[in-house]
Amino acid sequence: MPPRTRARKTTSAAPAASSSASASAAAAPRLDLAALLTDPATRIVVCCGAGGVGKTTTAAALGLWAAEHGRRVVVLTIDPARRLAQSLGLTELDNTPRPVAGIGSDAAGGGAGGSLDAMMLDMKRTFDEVVEQHATPEKAAQILANPFYQAVSSSFAGTQEYMAMEKLGQLRAEAGRDGRWDLIVVDTPPSRSALDFLDAPKRLGSFLDGRFIRLLSAPAKAGGRAGFKVFSVGVNVVTGTLSKVLGGQLLQDVQTFVAALDTMFGGFRERADQTYALLKDSETAFVVVAAPERDALREASFFAGRLDEEGMPLAGLVVNRIQRVAAPSLTAARALAGAEQLADAQTDPQADPQTRSTTAATTEGLLRLHAALAETAARQERLAARFTAGHPGIPVVEVPASAQDIHDLDGLRAVGTALTTP
Repeated sequence: MPPRTRARKTTSAAPAASSSASASAAAAPRLDLAALLTDPATRIVVCCGAGGVGKTTTAAALGLWAAEHGRRVVVLTIDPARRLAQSLGLTELDNTPRPVAGIGSDAAGGGAGGSLDAMMLDMKRTFDEVVEQHATPEKAAQILANPFYQAVSSSFAGTQEYMAMEKLGQLRAEAGRDGRWDLIVVDTPPSRSALDFLDAPKRLGSFLDGRFIRLLSAPAKAGGRAGFKVFSVGVNVVTGTLSKVLGGQLLQDVQTFVAALDTMFGGFRERADQTYALLKDSETAFVVVAAPERDALREASFFAGRLDEEGMPLAGLVVNRIQRVAAPSLTAARALAGAEQLADAQTDPQADPQTRSTTAATTEGLLRLHAALAETAARQERLAARFTAGHPGIPVVEVPASAQDIHDLDGLRAVGTALTTP
């Protein structure tokens, strides 16, 4: 297995490529995902990137490829989109891992004994499970019925990412206990939210243990009129707004919530710290997915720098949906020149009528289409080369754009082949 590459910290402007795009791309080390996925030491693969770059499809394709090469895989998607369920042939995905049918060695031509489960995070249900697991039945019922808890568990910023950390920790612990899975593939939210995936334990912990919550719970702790004065001075400014959101029983609900959660709070931080350490472990690999577009590659550069700062293992970059042309030796300029010649011939009254034919018109159209695709391919290669020039140590693999949407297992297999074939 090749060594895990730690992304270098990036600057705001990447150095310009000093050679052609294709030469720069060729100089980049190739991301060997086949070796990564078949290595039993790899237990967690985290796919991250901006929205709309094919990250969910990439995660599903990696999970499917690994399963059909002998790994016991579970794919956890945090993206609320339903594409993963559709492409895996499942009618629905929820908080319970569901087996994917049609997985076997015959389809891959490789190892036997693999399996694939898939699930989509239900953040509220995961939060409920944490409460039920770490509180007495009476205390759990009190927390679950609390309106403030219901608001926090359903819509508080960062809860989804925190619960994703919780679910990842649960899956890894379950895999360690009974060996049900030996590889977990995580599909994170779009890039900025994926950064929240790293920050979630700190953010939610700071909220639950912060001055704001302490101020709201001050009356219960201080008691009597003195406590009410403490509350009044600091909270009256925001109570009206919060009461509209959480209802007139805000203060009582918060006090009840904080008191009930107090015995569990240490466990929250302890588990978050354990999962955070798991993400930094050598058994974890981050795969950044980007489209060959300026904004998506800028997000990828930003994320690579953040992973480096956090000391987390970056395996490499997937440049997804990159344009390829069937005749790369035919440049856009030559194709346009040929199309112009055909167009001139069709409008020339002295030209042979056979030249002014449907075939010629069709050929002209194809040449113009090829020119447009060739220009797109060249632009995308320049952008990919610019990323490589700015991050020369990060392995890269390019996945050609598919002619149609990926909507079934065969489509995912094709993507998996492109991701893992040298």
